[in-house]
Order: sequence, then C-alpha cells, then structure tokens
Amino acid sequence: MTSSNIAGLEIKGRLPAEFQSILTPEACRLVVELTREFRAPLKLLLQQRTVEQARYDAGALPDFRAETADIRSGDWKIAAIPADLQDRRVEITGPVDRKMIINALNADVKVFMADFEDSQAPSWDGVIEGQINLRDANLGSISYSDPQSGKQYALRDKQALLIARVRGLHLWEKHLEVDGEAVPGSLVDFALYFFHNYQTRLAKGSGVYYYLPKLQSYKEAAWWDSVFRFTQTKFNQPVGAIRATVLIETLPAVFEMEEILHALREHIVALNCGRWDYIFSYIKTLKNHADRVLPDRQVVTMDQPFLSAYSKLLIKTCHQRGALAMGGMAAFIPAKDPVANEAILTKVTADKEREASNGHDGTWVAHPGLAATANRVFNNYLKDGRTNQLHISRSEDAPVTAADLLAPSAGERTEAGMRINIRVALQYIAAWISGKGCVPIYGLMEDAATAEICRTSIWQWIKHGKTLNNGQLVTKELFAQMLQQEAAVVREEVGEELWQQQQFERAQALLLQITTADQLVDFLTLPAYELLTA
Repeated sequence: MTSSNIAGLEIKGRLPAEFQSILTPEACRLVVELTREFRAPLKLLLQQRTVEQARYDAGALPDFRAETADIRSGDWKIAAIPADLQDRRVEITGPVDRKMIINALNADVKVFMADFEDSQAPSWDGVIEGQINLRDANLGSISYSDPQSGKQYALRDKQALLIARVRGLHLWEKHLEVDGEAVPGSLVDFALYFFHNYQTRLAKGSGVYYYLPKLQSYKEAAWWDSVFRFTQTKFNQPVGAIRATVLIETLPAVFEMEEILHALREHIVALNCGRWDYIFSYIKTLKNHADRVLPDRQVVTMDQPFLSAYSKLLIKTCHQRGALAMGGMAAFIPAKDPVANEAILTKVTADKEREASNGHDGTWVAHPGLAATANRVFNNYLKDGRTNQLHISRSEDAPVTAADLLAPSAGERTEAGMRINIRVALQYIAAWISGKGCVPIYGLMEDAATAEICRTSIWQWIKHGKTLNNGQLVTKELFAQMLQQEAAVVREEVGEELWQQQQFERAQALLLQITTADQLVDFLTLPAYELLTA
C-alpha cells in the first residue's frame, strides 16, 4: 500500500492525479485540524454508548431523561428553515456513484440525499471518487458515459437539491491517519464535502447541507454542533451556513428528539424517520429483553404500535419546534410486469398516504420510478401553496409514553421468514465487501439496514431460545444448516460467475460468524470493512 503525507494527514491509499484534486494540502489540513479537535471527544461519546448499552443489557429500559426535562418543557424553536429546504415532499437516496448522482438529480423529486453511509461501501476509491462526483455535481459539470451501452448522462436544467449523508460516528477511515491514529469517517466525509463545495453552494444562495445518521444522544448532536461552529469560524462563514437533517434511527435517540433539536437549534432543519435502522436498533438495544423479541421482519411494519408511536411523536416534536418531519423509505423497485407493478404502486401509495395523513412533511423513495406515486400522495396534502405540513401540531394526541415506544410486536416467526433473512443478508454482505452498498434483492433496493435486521433478528431468536411457528427451536446449529442450504439457493440464483466475483464464500463465513457469536456484533459493517479493504 502506498503512503503519502500531506499537511500532516497520512494517506495510506493510492493517490492518482484526480484524487489529489480532492486531497489538496488545504483540504487535508482541515481534516487534520478537525481530527485533532474532535477525535478524543468522539471516543468518549462512543464509550458512553457502551456504558448505556450495559444498563439496557442488565435490565434497564430507555426512557426520557429527567435531567433535560427543562428543555422538553421550554418555549423555544430552531432557527428559520432556509427557503430551498422548506419543500422536501419527496426525496430520493442513493450512493455517490457518478451515474446514480446524475439520475437522482434529474428525477422528479425535491431532494437527492447522496449517501456515504448505508448505501455506500466505503472502499478507498469509492470514498474519494464520491467526493469528486459531488464536487462536479455542485459545479454542474458532472457527466457520465456508460462503457457498456455508450449512453451519455448529463444534468438537466431543473435539478433536485443535493444533501450529503456522512458516515456514522462508529465508522473510521483506515486509509487516513493523524498522529498515528485512524480518522473518523464522519469527519472525512464532512470536511472534504464542505471544503470543496461551500463556495459553490453559498454563491448560489444556498448552504452546505448534510444528513447525520445513527446518533444515539443529544450529546452526540452537540458534538456535531461544535464541528459545524468550528468549521464556520475557520472559513469566516455565518452560523447556519451549514444545516443538518438528523435521522432518528436508533431507539435511544427517539427519547432525546427534543434535546437533539435543541443542541443543533441553529443548524438543524429536520428529523427523519430512518425506520429500517430504527428496527435494527430496537433489536440491538433490547437484545437481552426476552419479552421484546421481534417476529418476522416482513410483519414489522409502520402499523406496529412501537413504530406508529415513533412516527407520530417525531412529527409532534418537530412541528412544535419549527422543524420538518421527514418520513421513511419506500424501497420497492418498479416491476416490468404491469400487474406486479400495480401491486407495488398500491403498497407505496398506502405507505405514503399513512405518512402524509399523519403530518409528515416529506418522504423517501429508493427509485425514480416511485417518485410520481409519492408526489401524487403528498401533492394532495400540500395544496394552496403549502410547501410542508408544519401547521399540523398533533397537539390533540395523547402523550406518547416510553411504554408506547417500547411496546412488543405481534406476529409469528416462520421458517420462510428465517430463510429469506438468510438469503438477503448473504447477498447484501457479498455485494458490500465487493464495493456495492446499494443492492437490488428480490424487488427491493436494499442497504445495510436490511441486512442488519436480518442477522440480528436471527441472533436474538437463538439467544432467547425462540421457536418458529412450525415448532422448530432456533439454534446455532439450525442456522448453520439453513445457511448452507440457502447459500446453495443463492448460488443457483446469481450464477457461478457472480458467486466467485463477489466472494460469496467469505460473505457466508462472516454471516455465520456474526450470527452465532455469543456477543452481538454492533454493526456488521465493522468486520465487513476489514474484508472490503483487505
């Protein structure tokens, strides 16, 4: 592996000319300064996660914090939302792949969330090429020629608003070191995107906009607020030049939504229901609680009481404080068969109707082919010039309690559900360690959150000795047997060439290891990253 040092940043990855246009001395200096200022406090926050989880493992349950009751009862609002962030009725998400960026920006949506996190496998080339792509997108110069088809891709005159999602706080970038230690991946993504785009975006009368994933506490939100303030001061930019949307996709965070908004009140514009990761976090946080084991993931829908309470509380909290409340992802991929496609669009319509009628200001889709359906639903609610639903207070709702947010889910555990979980997790992990983080599987565009639900559900069933509805006891041995059988099915489905190309056998070994481990592995992307970058 090559190694270079630029302005104190040790770079342990290849550095061709185009990469040097991102890793300039000035950009590297910013990464170094942010790392030296904020890496140590971040380590303490991650240690606090471990302390909190130990409490839950010992029998405690998450709850609203007594010490921040004055924030929840106080009369305050976030800073005014910038004009170009007030209408977010439909957003599309996807990785920072060049062709994907162009298609997403051209889609009939208000926002494109360019994702360095759950739908991006953070290979060295993927991380730096993603920054090149976003820089070119902001400049309006991005184009792409497909080497297979020869088709040309370019931006249209009317484009979606670009927001970048950085990596979670738990992910580190092994190719970059400061003072002999790895750099937080979140700071790499944040710093490089800010440095190369802030002048372009501010010159257009916009700002530098981010999505922040997987926060677990208001103290982590306050850490980000400090990062924003440090950066704005360094570059002589006003407070609020950086704006963030925070994903509420962990169980601990739902109890601290008011505090998260308050900590970021001069920089935040919205919270988002990251519902797939939220389900994963519910399993992980309550992994030792035998009375809260989830059924098949296919029946853990937004109708489940704990998810319905989460959505409605998020709307009420956001609107009380002047923030937008974004809904969740429709992960379906349109089908070529008209009958099958109609069934898909019916499901998407019902999902988006629930969100819009509850009072969400906007929603997510994973494919441009779903944009028209999502737009149609939200347009019915955003009439007479309205750009959002901040007027819906949900003040008439009964207070959402901790019991509501922790309510167990009804539903069965089935052999079919377990087997499809195995097939989906296996295919996703294989794609991820091959550099692909956004993967079409069985008609859905999957990212890391789905694979996390699949493998943690089975881990929890094993831990608590749960049975399937056919009477089978879920054990490590049963899982290993099913994994062998379902791997054979997947091998037949994908074909021998792809099976070898995507290193399915390594993925299978990793899935076996993390699903049968005595201690739950916090994030599958941590051991998978070692395979991705090996």
